[in-house]
Amino acid sequence: MDNIIPMKQSTFFNDVYEVVKLIPKGRVTSYGAIAKYLGATKSSRMVGYAMNAAHALPDVPAQRVVNRNGMLTGKFHFATPTRMQALLVQDGVEVKNDQVVKFKALFWDPSIELQIG
Repeated sequence: MDNIIPMKQSTFFNDVYEVVKLIPKGRVTSYGAIAKYLGATKSSRMVGYAMNAAHALPDVPAQRVVNRNGMLTGKFHFATPTRMQALLVQDGVEVKNDQVVKFKALFWDPSIELQIG
């Protein structure tokens, strides 16, 4: 057992966290938009796994990542089922029936917002 090397956190997860930290307060993005930005278009589920693991990281605003329809699908991975919504409301995002109101207007697309040039 002494020769077991602890596994380091995935670089992909860290890349996801760096993108999520850039989402402005009052805006939201989707798992798929982050995956696309990172060049892993079919990895939105992996972005979701990263978000599920992010709740212990206080500097990662995981509440700002929702599904492609603006639904709070990750809400059960927060301390309580209402915590994700409460954090979004604190951010100035209106939520009704577990869905971001005016989702398209609040959508932050990293592929557009983080363009170089």
